[in-house]
Amino acid sequence: MAKWLVKTEPSECSINDFAQKPDTSIPWDGVRNYQARNFLRQMAEGDQVFIYHSSCKHIGIAGIVRVTRSAYPDPAQFNADSPYHDPKSTHEQPRWQAVDMQFVEKLPKLISLDRLKNMDGLEDLPLVRKGSRLSVMPVSEDEWQRILG
Repeated sequence: MAKWLVKTEPSECSINDFAQKPDTSIPWDGVRNYQARNFLRQMAEGDQVFIYHSSCKHIGIAGIVRVTRSAYPDPAQFNADSPYHDPKSTHEQPRWQAVDMQFVEKLPKLISLDRLKNMDGLEDLPLVRKGSRLSVMPVSEDEWQRILG
């Protein structure tokens, strides 16, 4: 099983949204960056994912979800009323992917970005590198354990 981190604005989809529906899979869609999309394509059922709250007052890792459905064409790209609509994407050749994820746990305390930046062994994690703005990124097993430790 691989490990991942996804960034989200809590006003759009937070760990609390997952926690309120623990038995429901929630689509993770709307990713519109090619590198992040490529990471979504690599996600497989059972992979664990950190939910990272960004663009809010309390920034950091808030909880864990797991992938329940691997990558499939993001339906929002075909919906003209969606802010994630992509008129250049076709059903025959979709550009964007989504995955479904389900609640695992809410962390007892948010792990802040400042704390993550000061942890040993996370120097290669894209999240803590200056200028990294990816919304989906891999996390090594060692990094995962260090973060949870």
